[in-house]
Amino acid sequence: MSVDVPRRIVLLRHAKADWPEVADHERPLAERGRKDAPIAGRRLAEAGLTPELTLCSTAVRTRETWKLVVHELPHRPKTVYEDRLYDASLGELLAVVGETSDDITDLLVVGHNPGMHALADALAGEAEEGTRERMSRSGFPTSGFAVVTFSGSWKSVEHGVGRLTTFWAPHE
Repeated sequence: MSVDVPRRIVLLRHAKADWPEVADHERPLAERGRKDAPIAGRRLAEAGLTPELTLCSTAVRTRETWKLVVHELPHRPKTVYEDRLYDASLGELLAVVGETSDDITDLLVVGHNPGMHALADALAGEAEEGTRERMSRSGFPTSGFAVVTFSGSWKSVEHGVGRLTTFWAPHE
């Protein structure tokens, strides 16, 4: 596949998590998270945002979010659970995304803040009118997602390479 084809990355923050006395990595979804995640999945499906590959953090809350989201999609993409997405810095997120095969045109990443917000903001050299402002104002809440489009190889993903086309949050 040519590396100059249009590509799309969907950055999905996990749904609202509970705060039981467990290690952060093991925190499950709260009741609100279990309600919001399927709504995010339906919104992705309605917008035609069906990834070929999903990279998901190994944290319990991200895995639970993805399980609820994927049931709302028209088909189940290949899913890779990636340890490096948990508590990842912007540089680590860019590195993980950059390892994606150029056979993939639509990628979904299920992760955490501040990383999802930072990655969306960093990739978006341009943005649809009002989209960046809405994302910044909301702080990229749980179950929210951003869509960035760009052309080129996944290895070429860097600051300012794309256009923020969509930002959605369940309680916006």
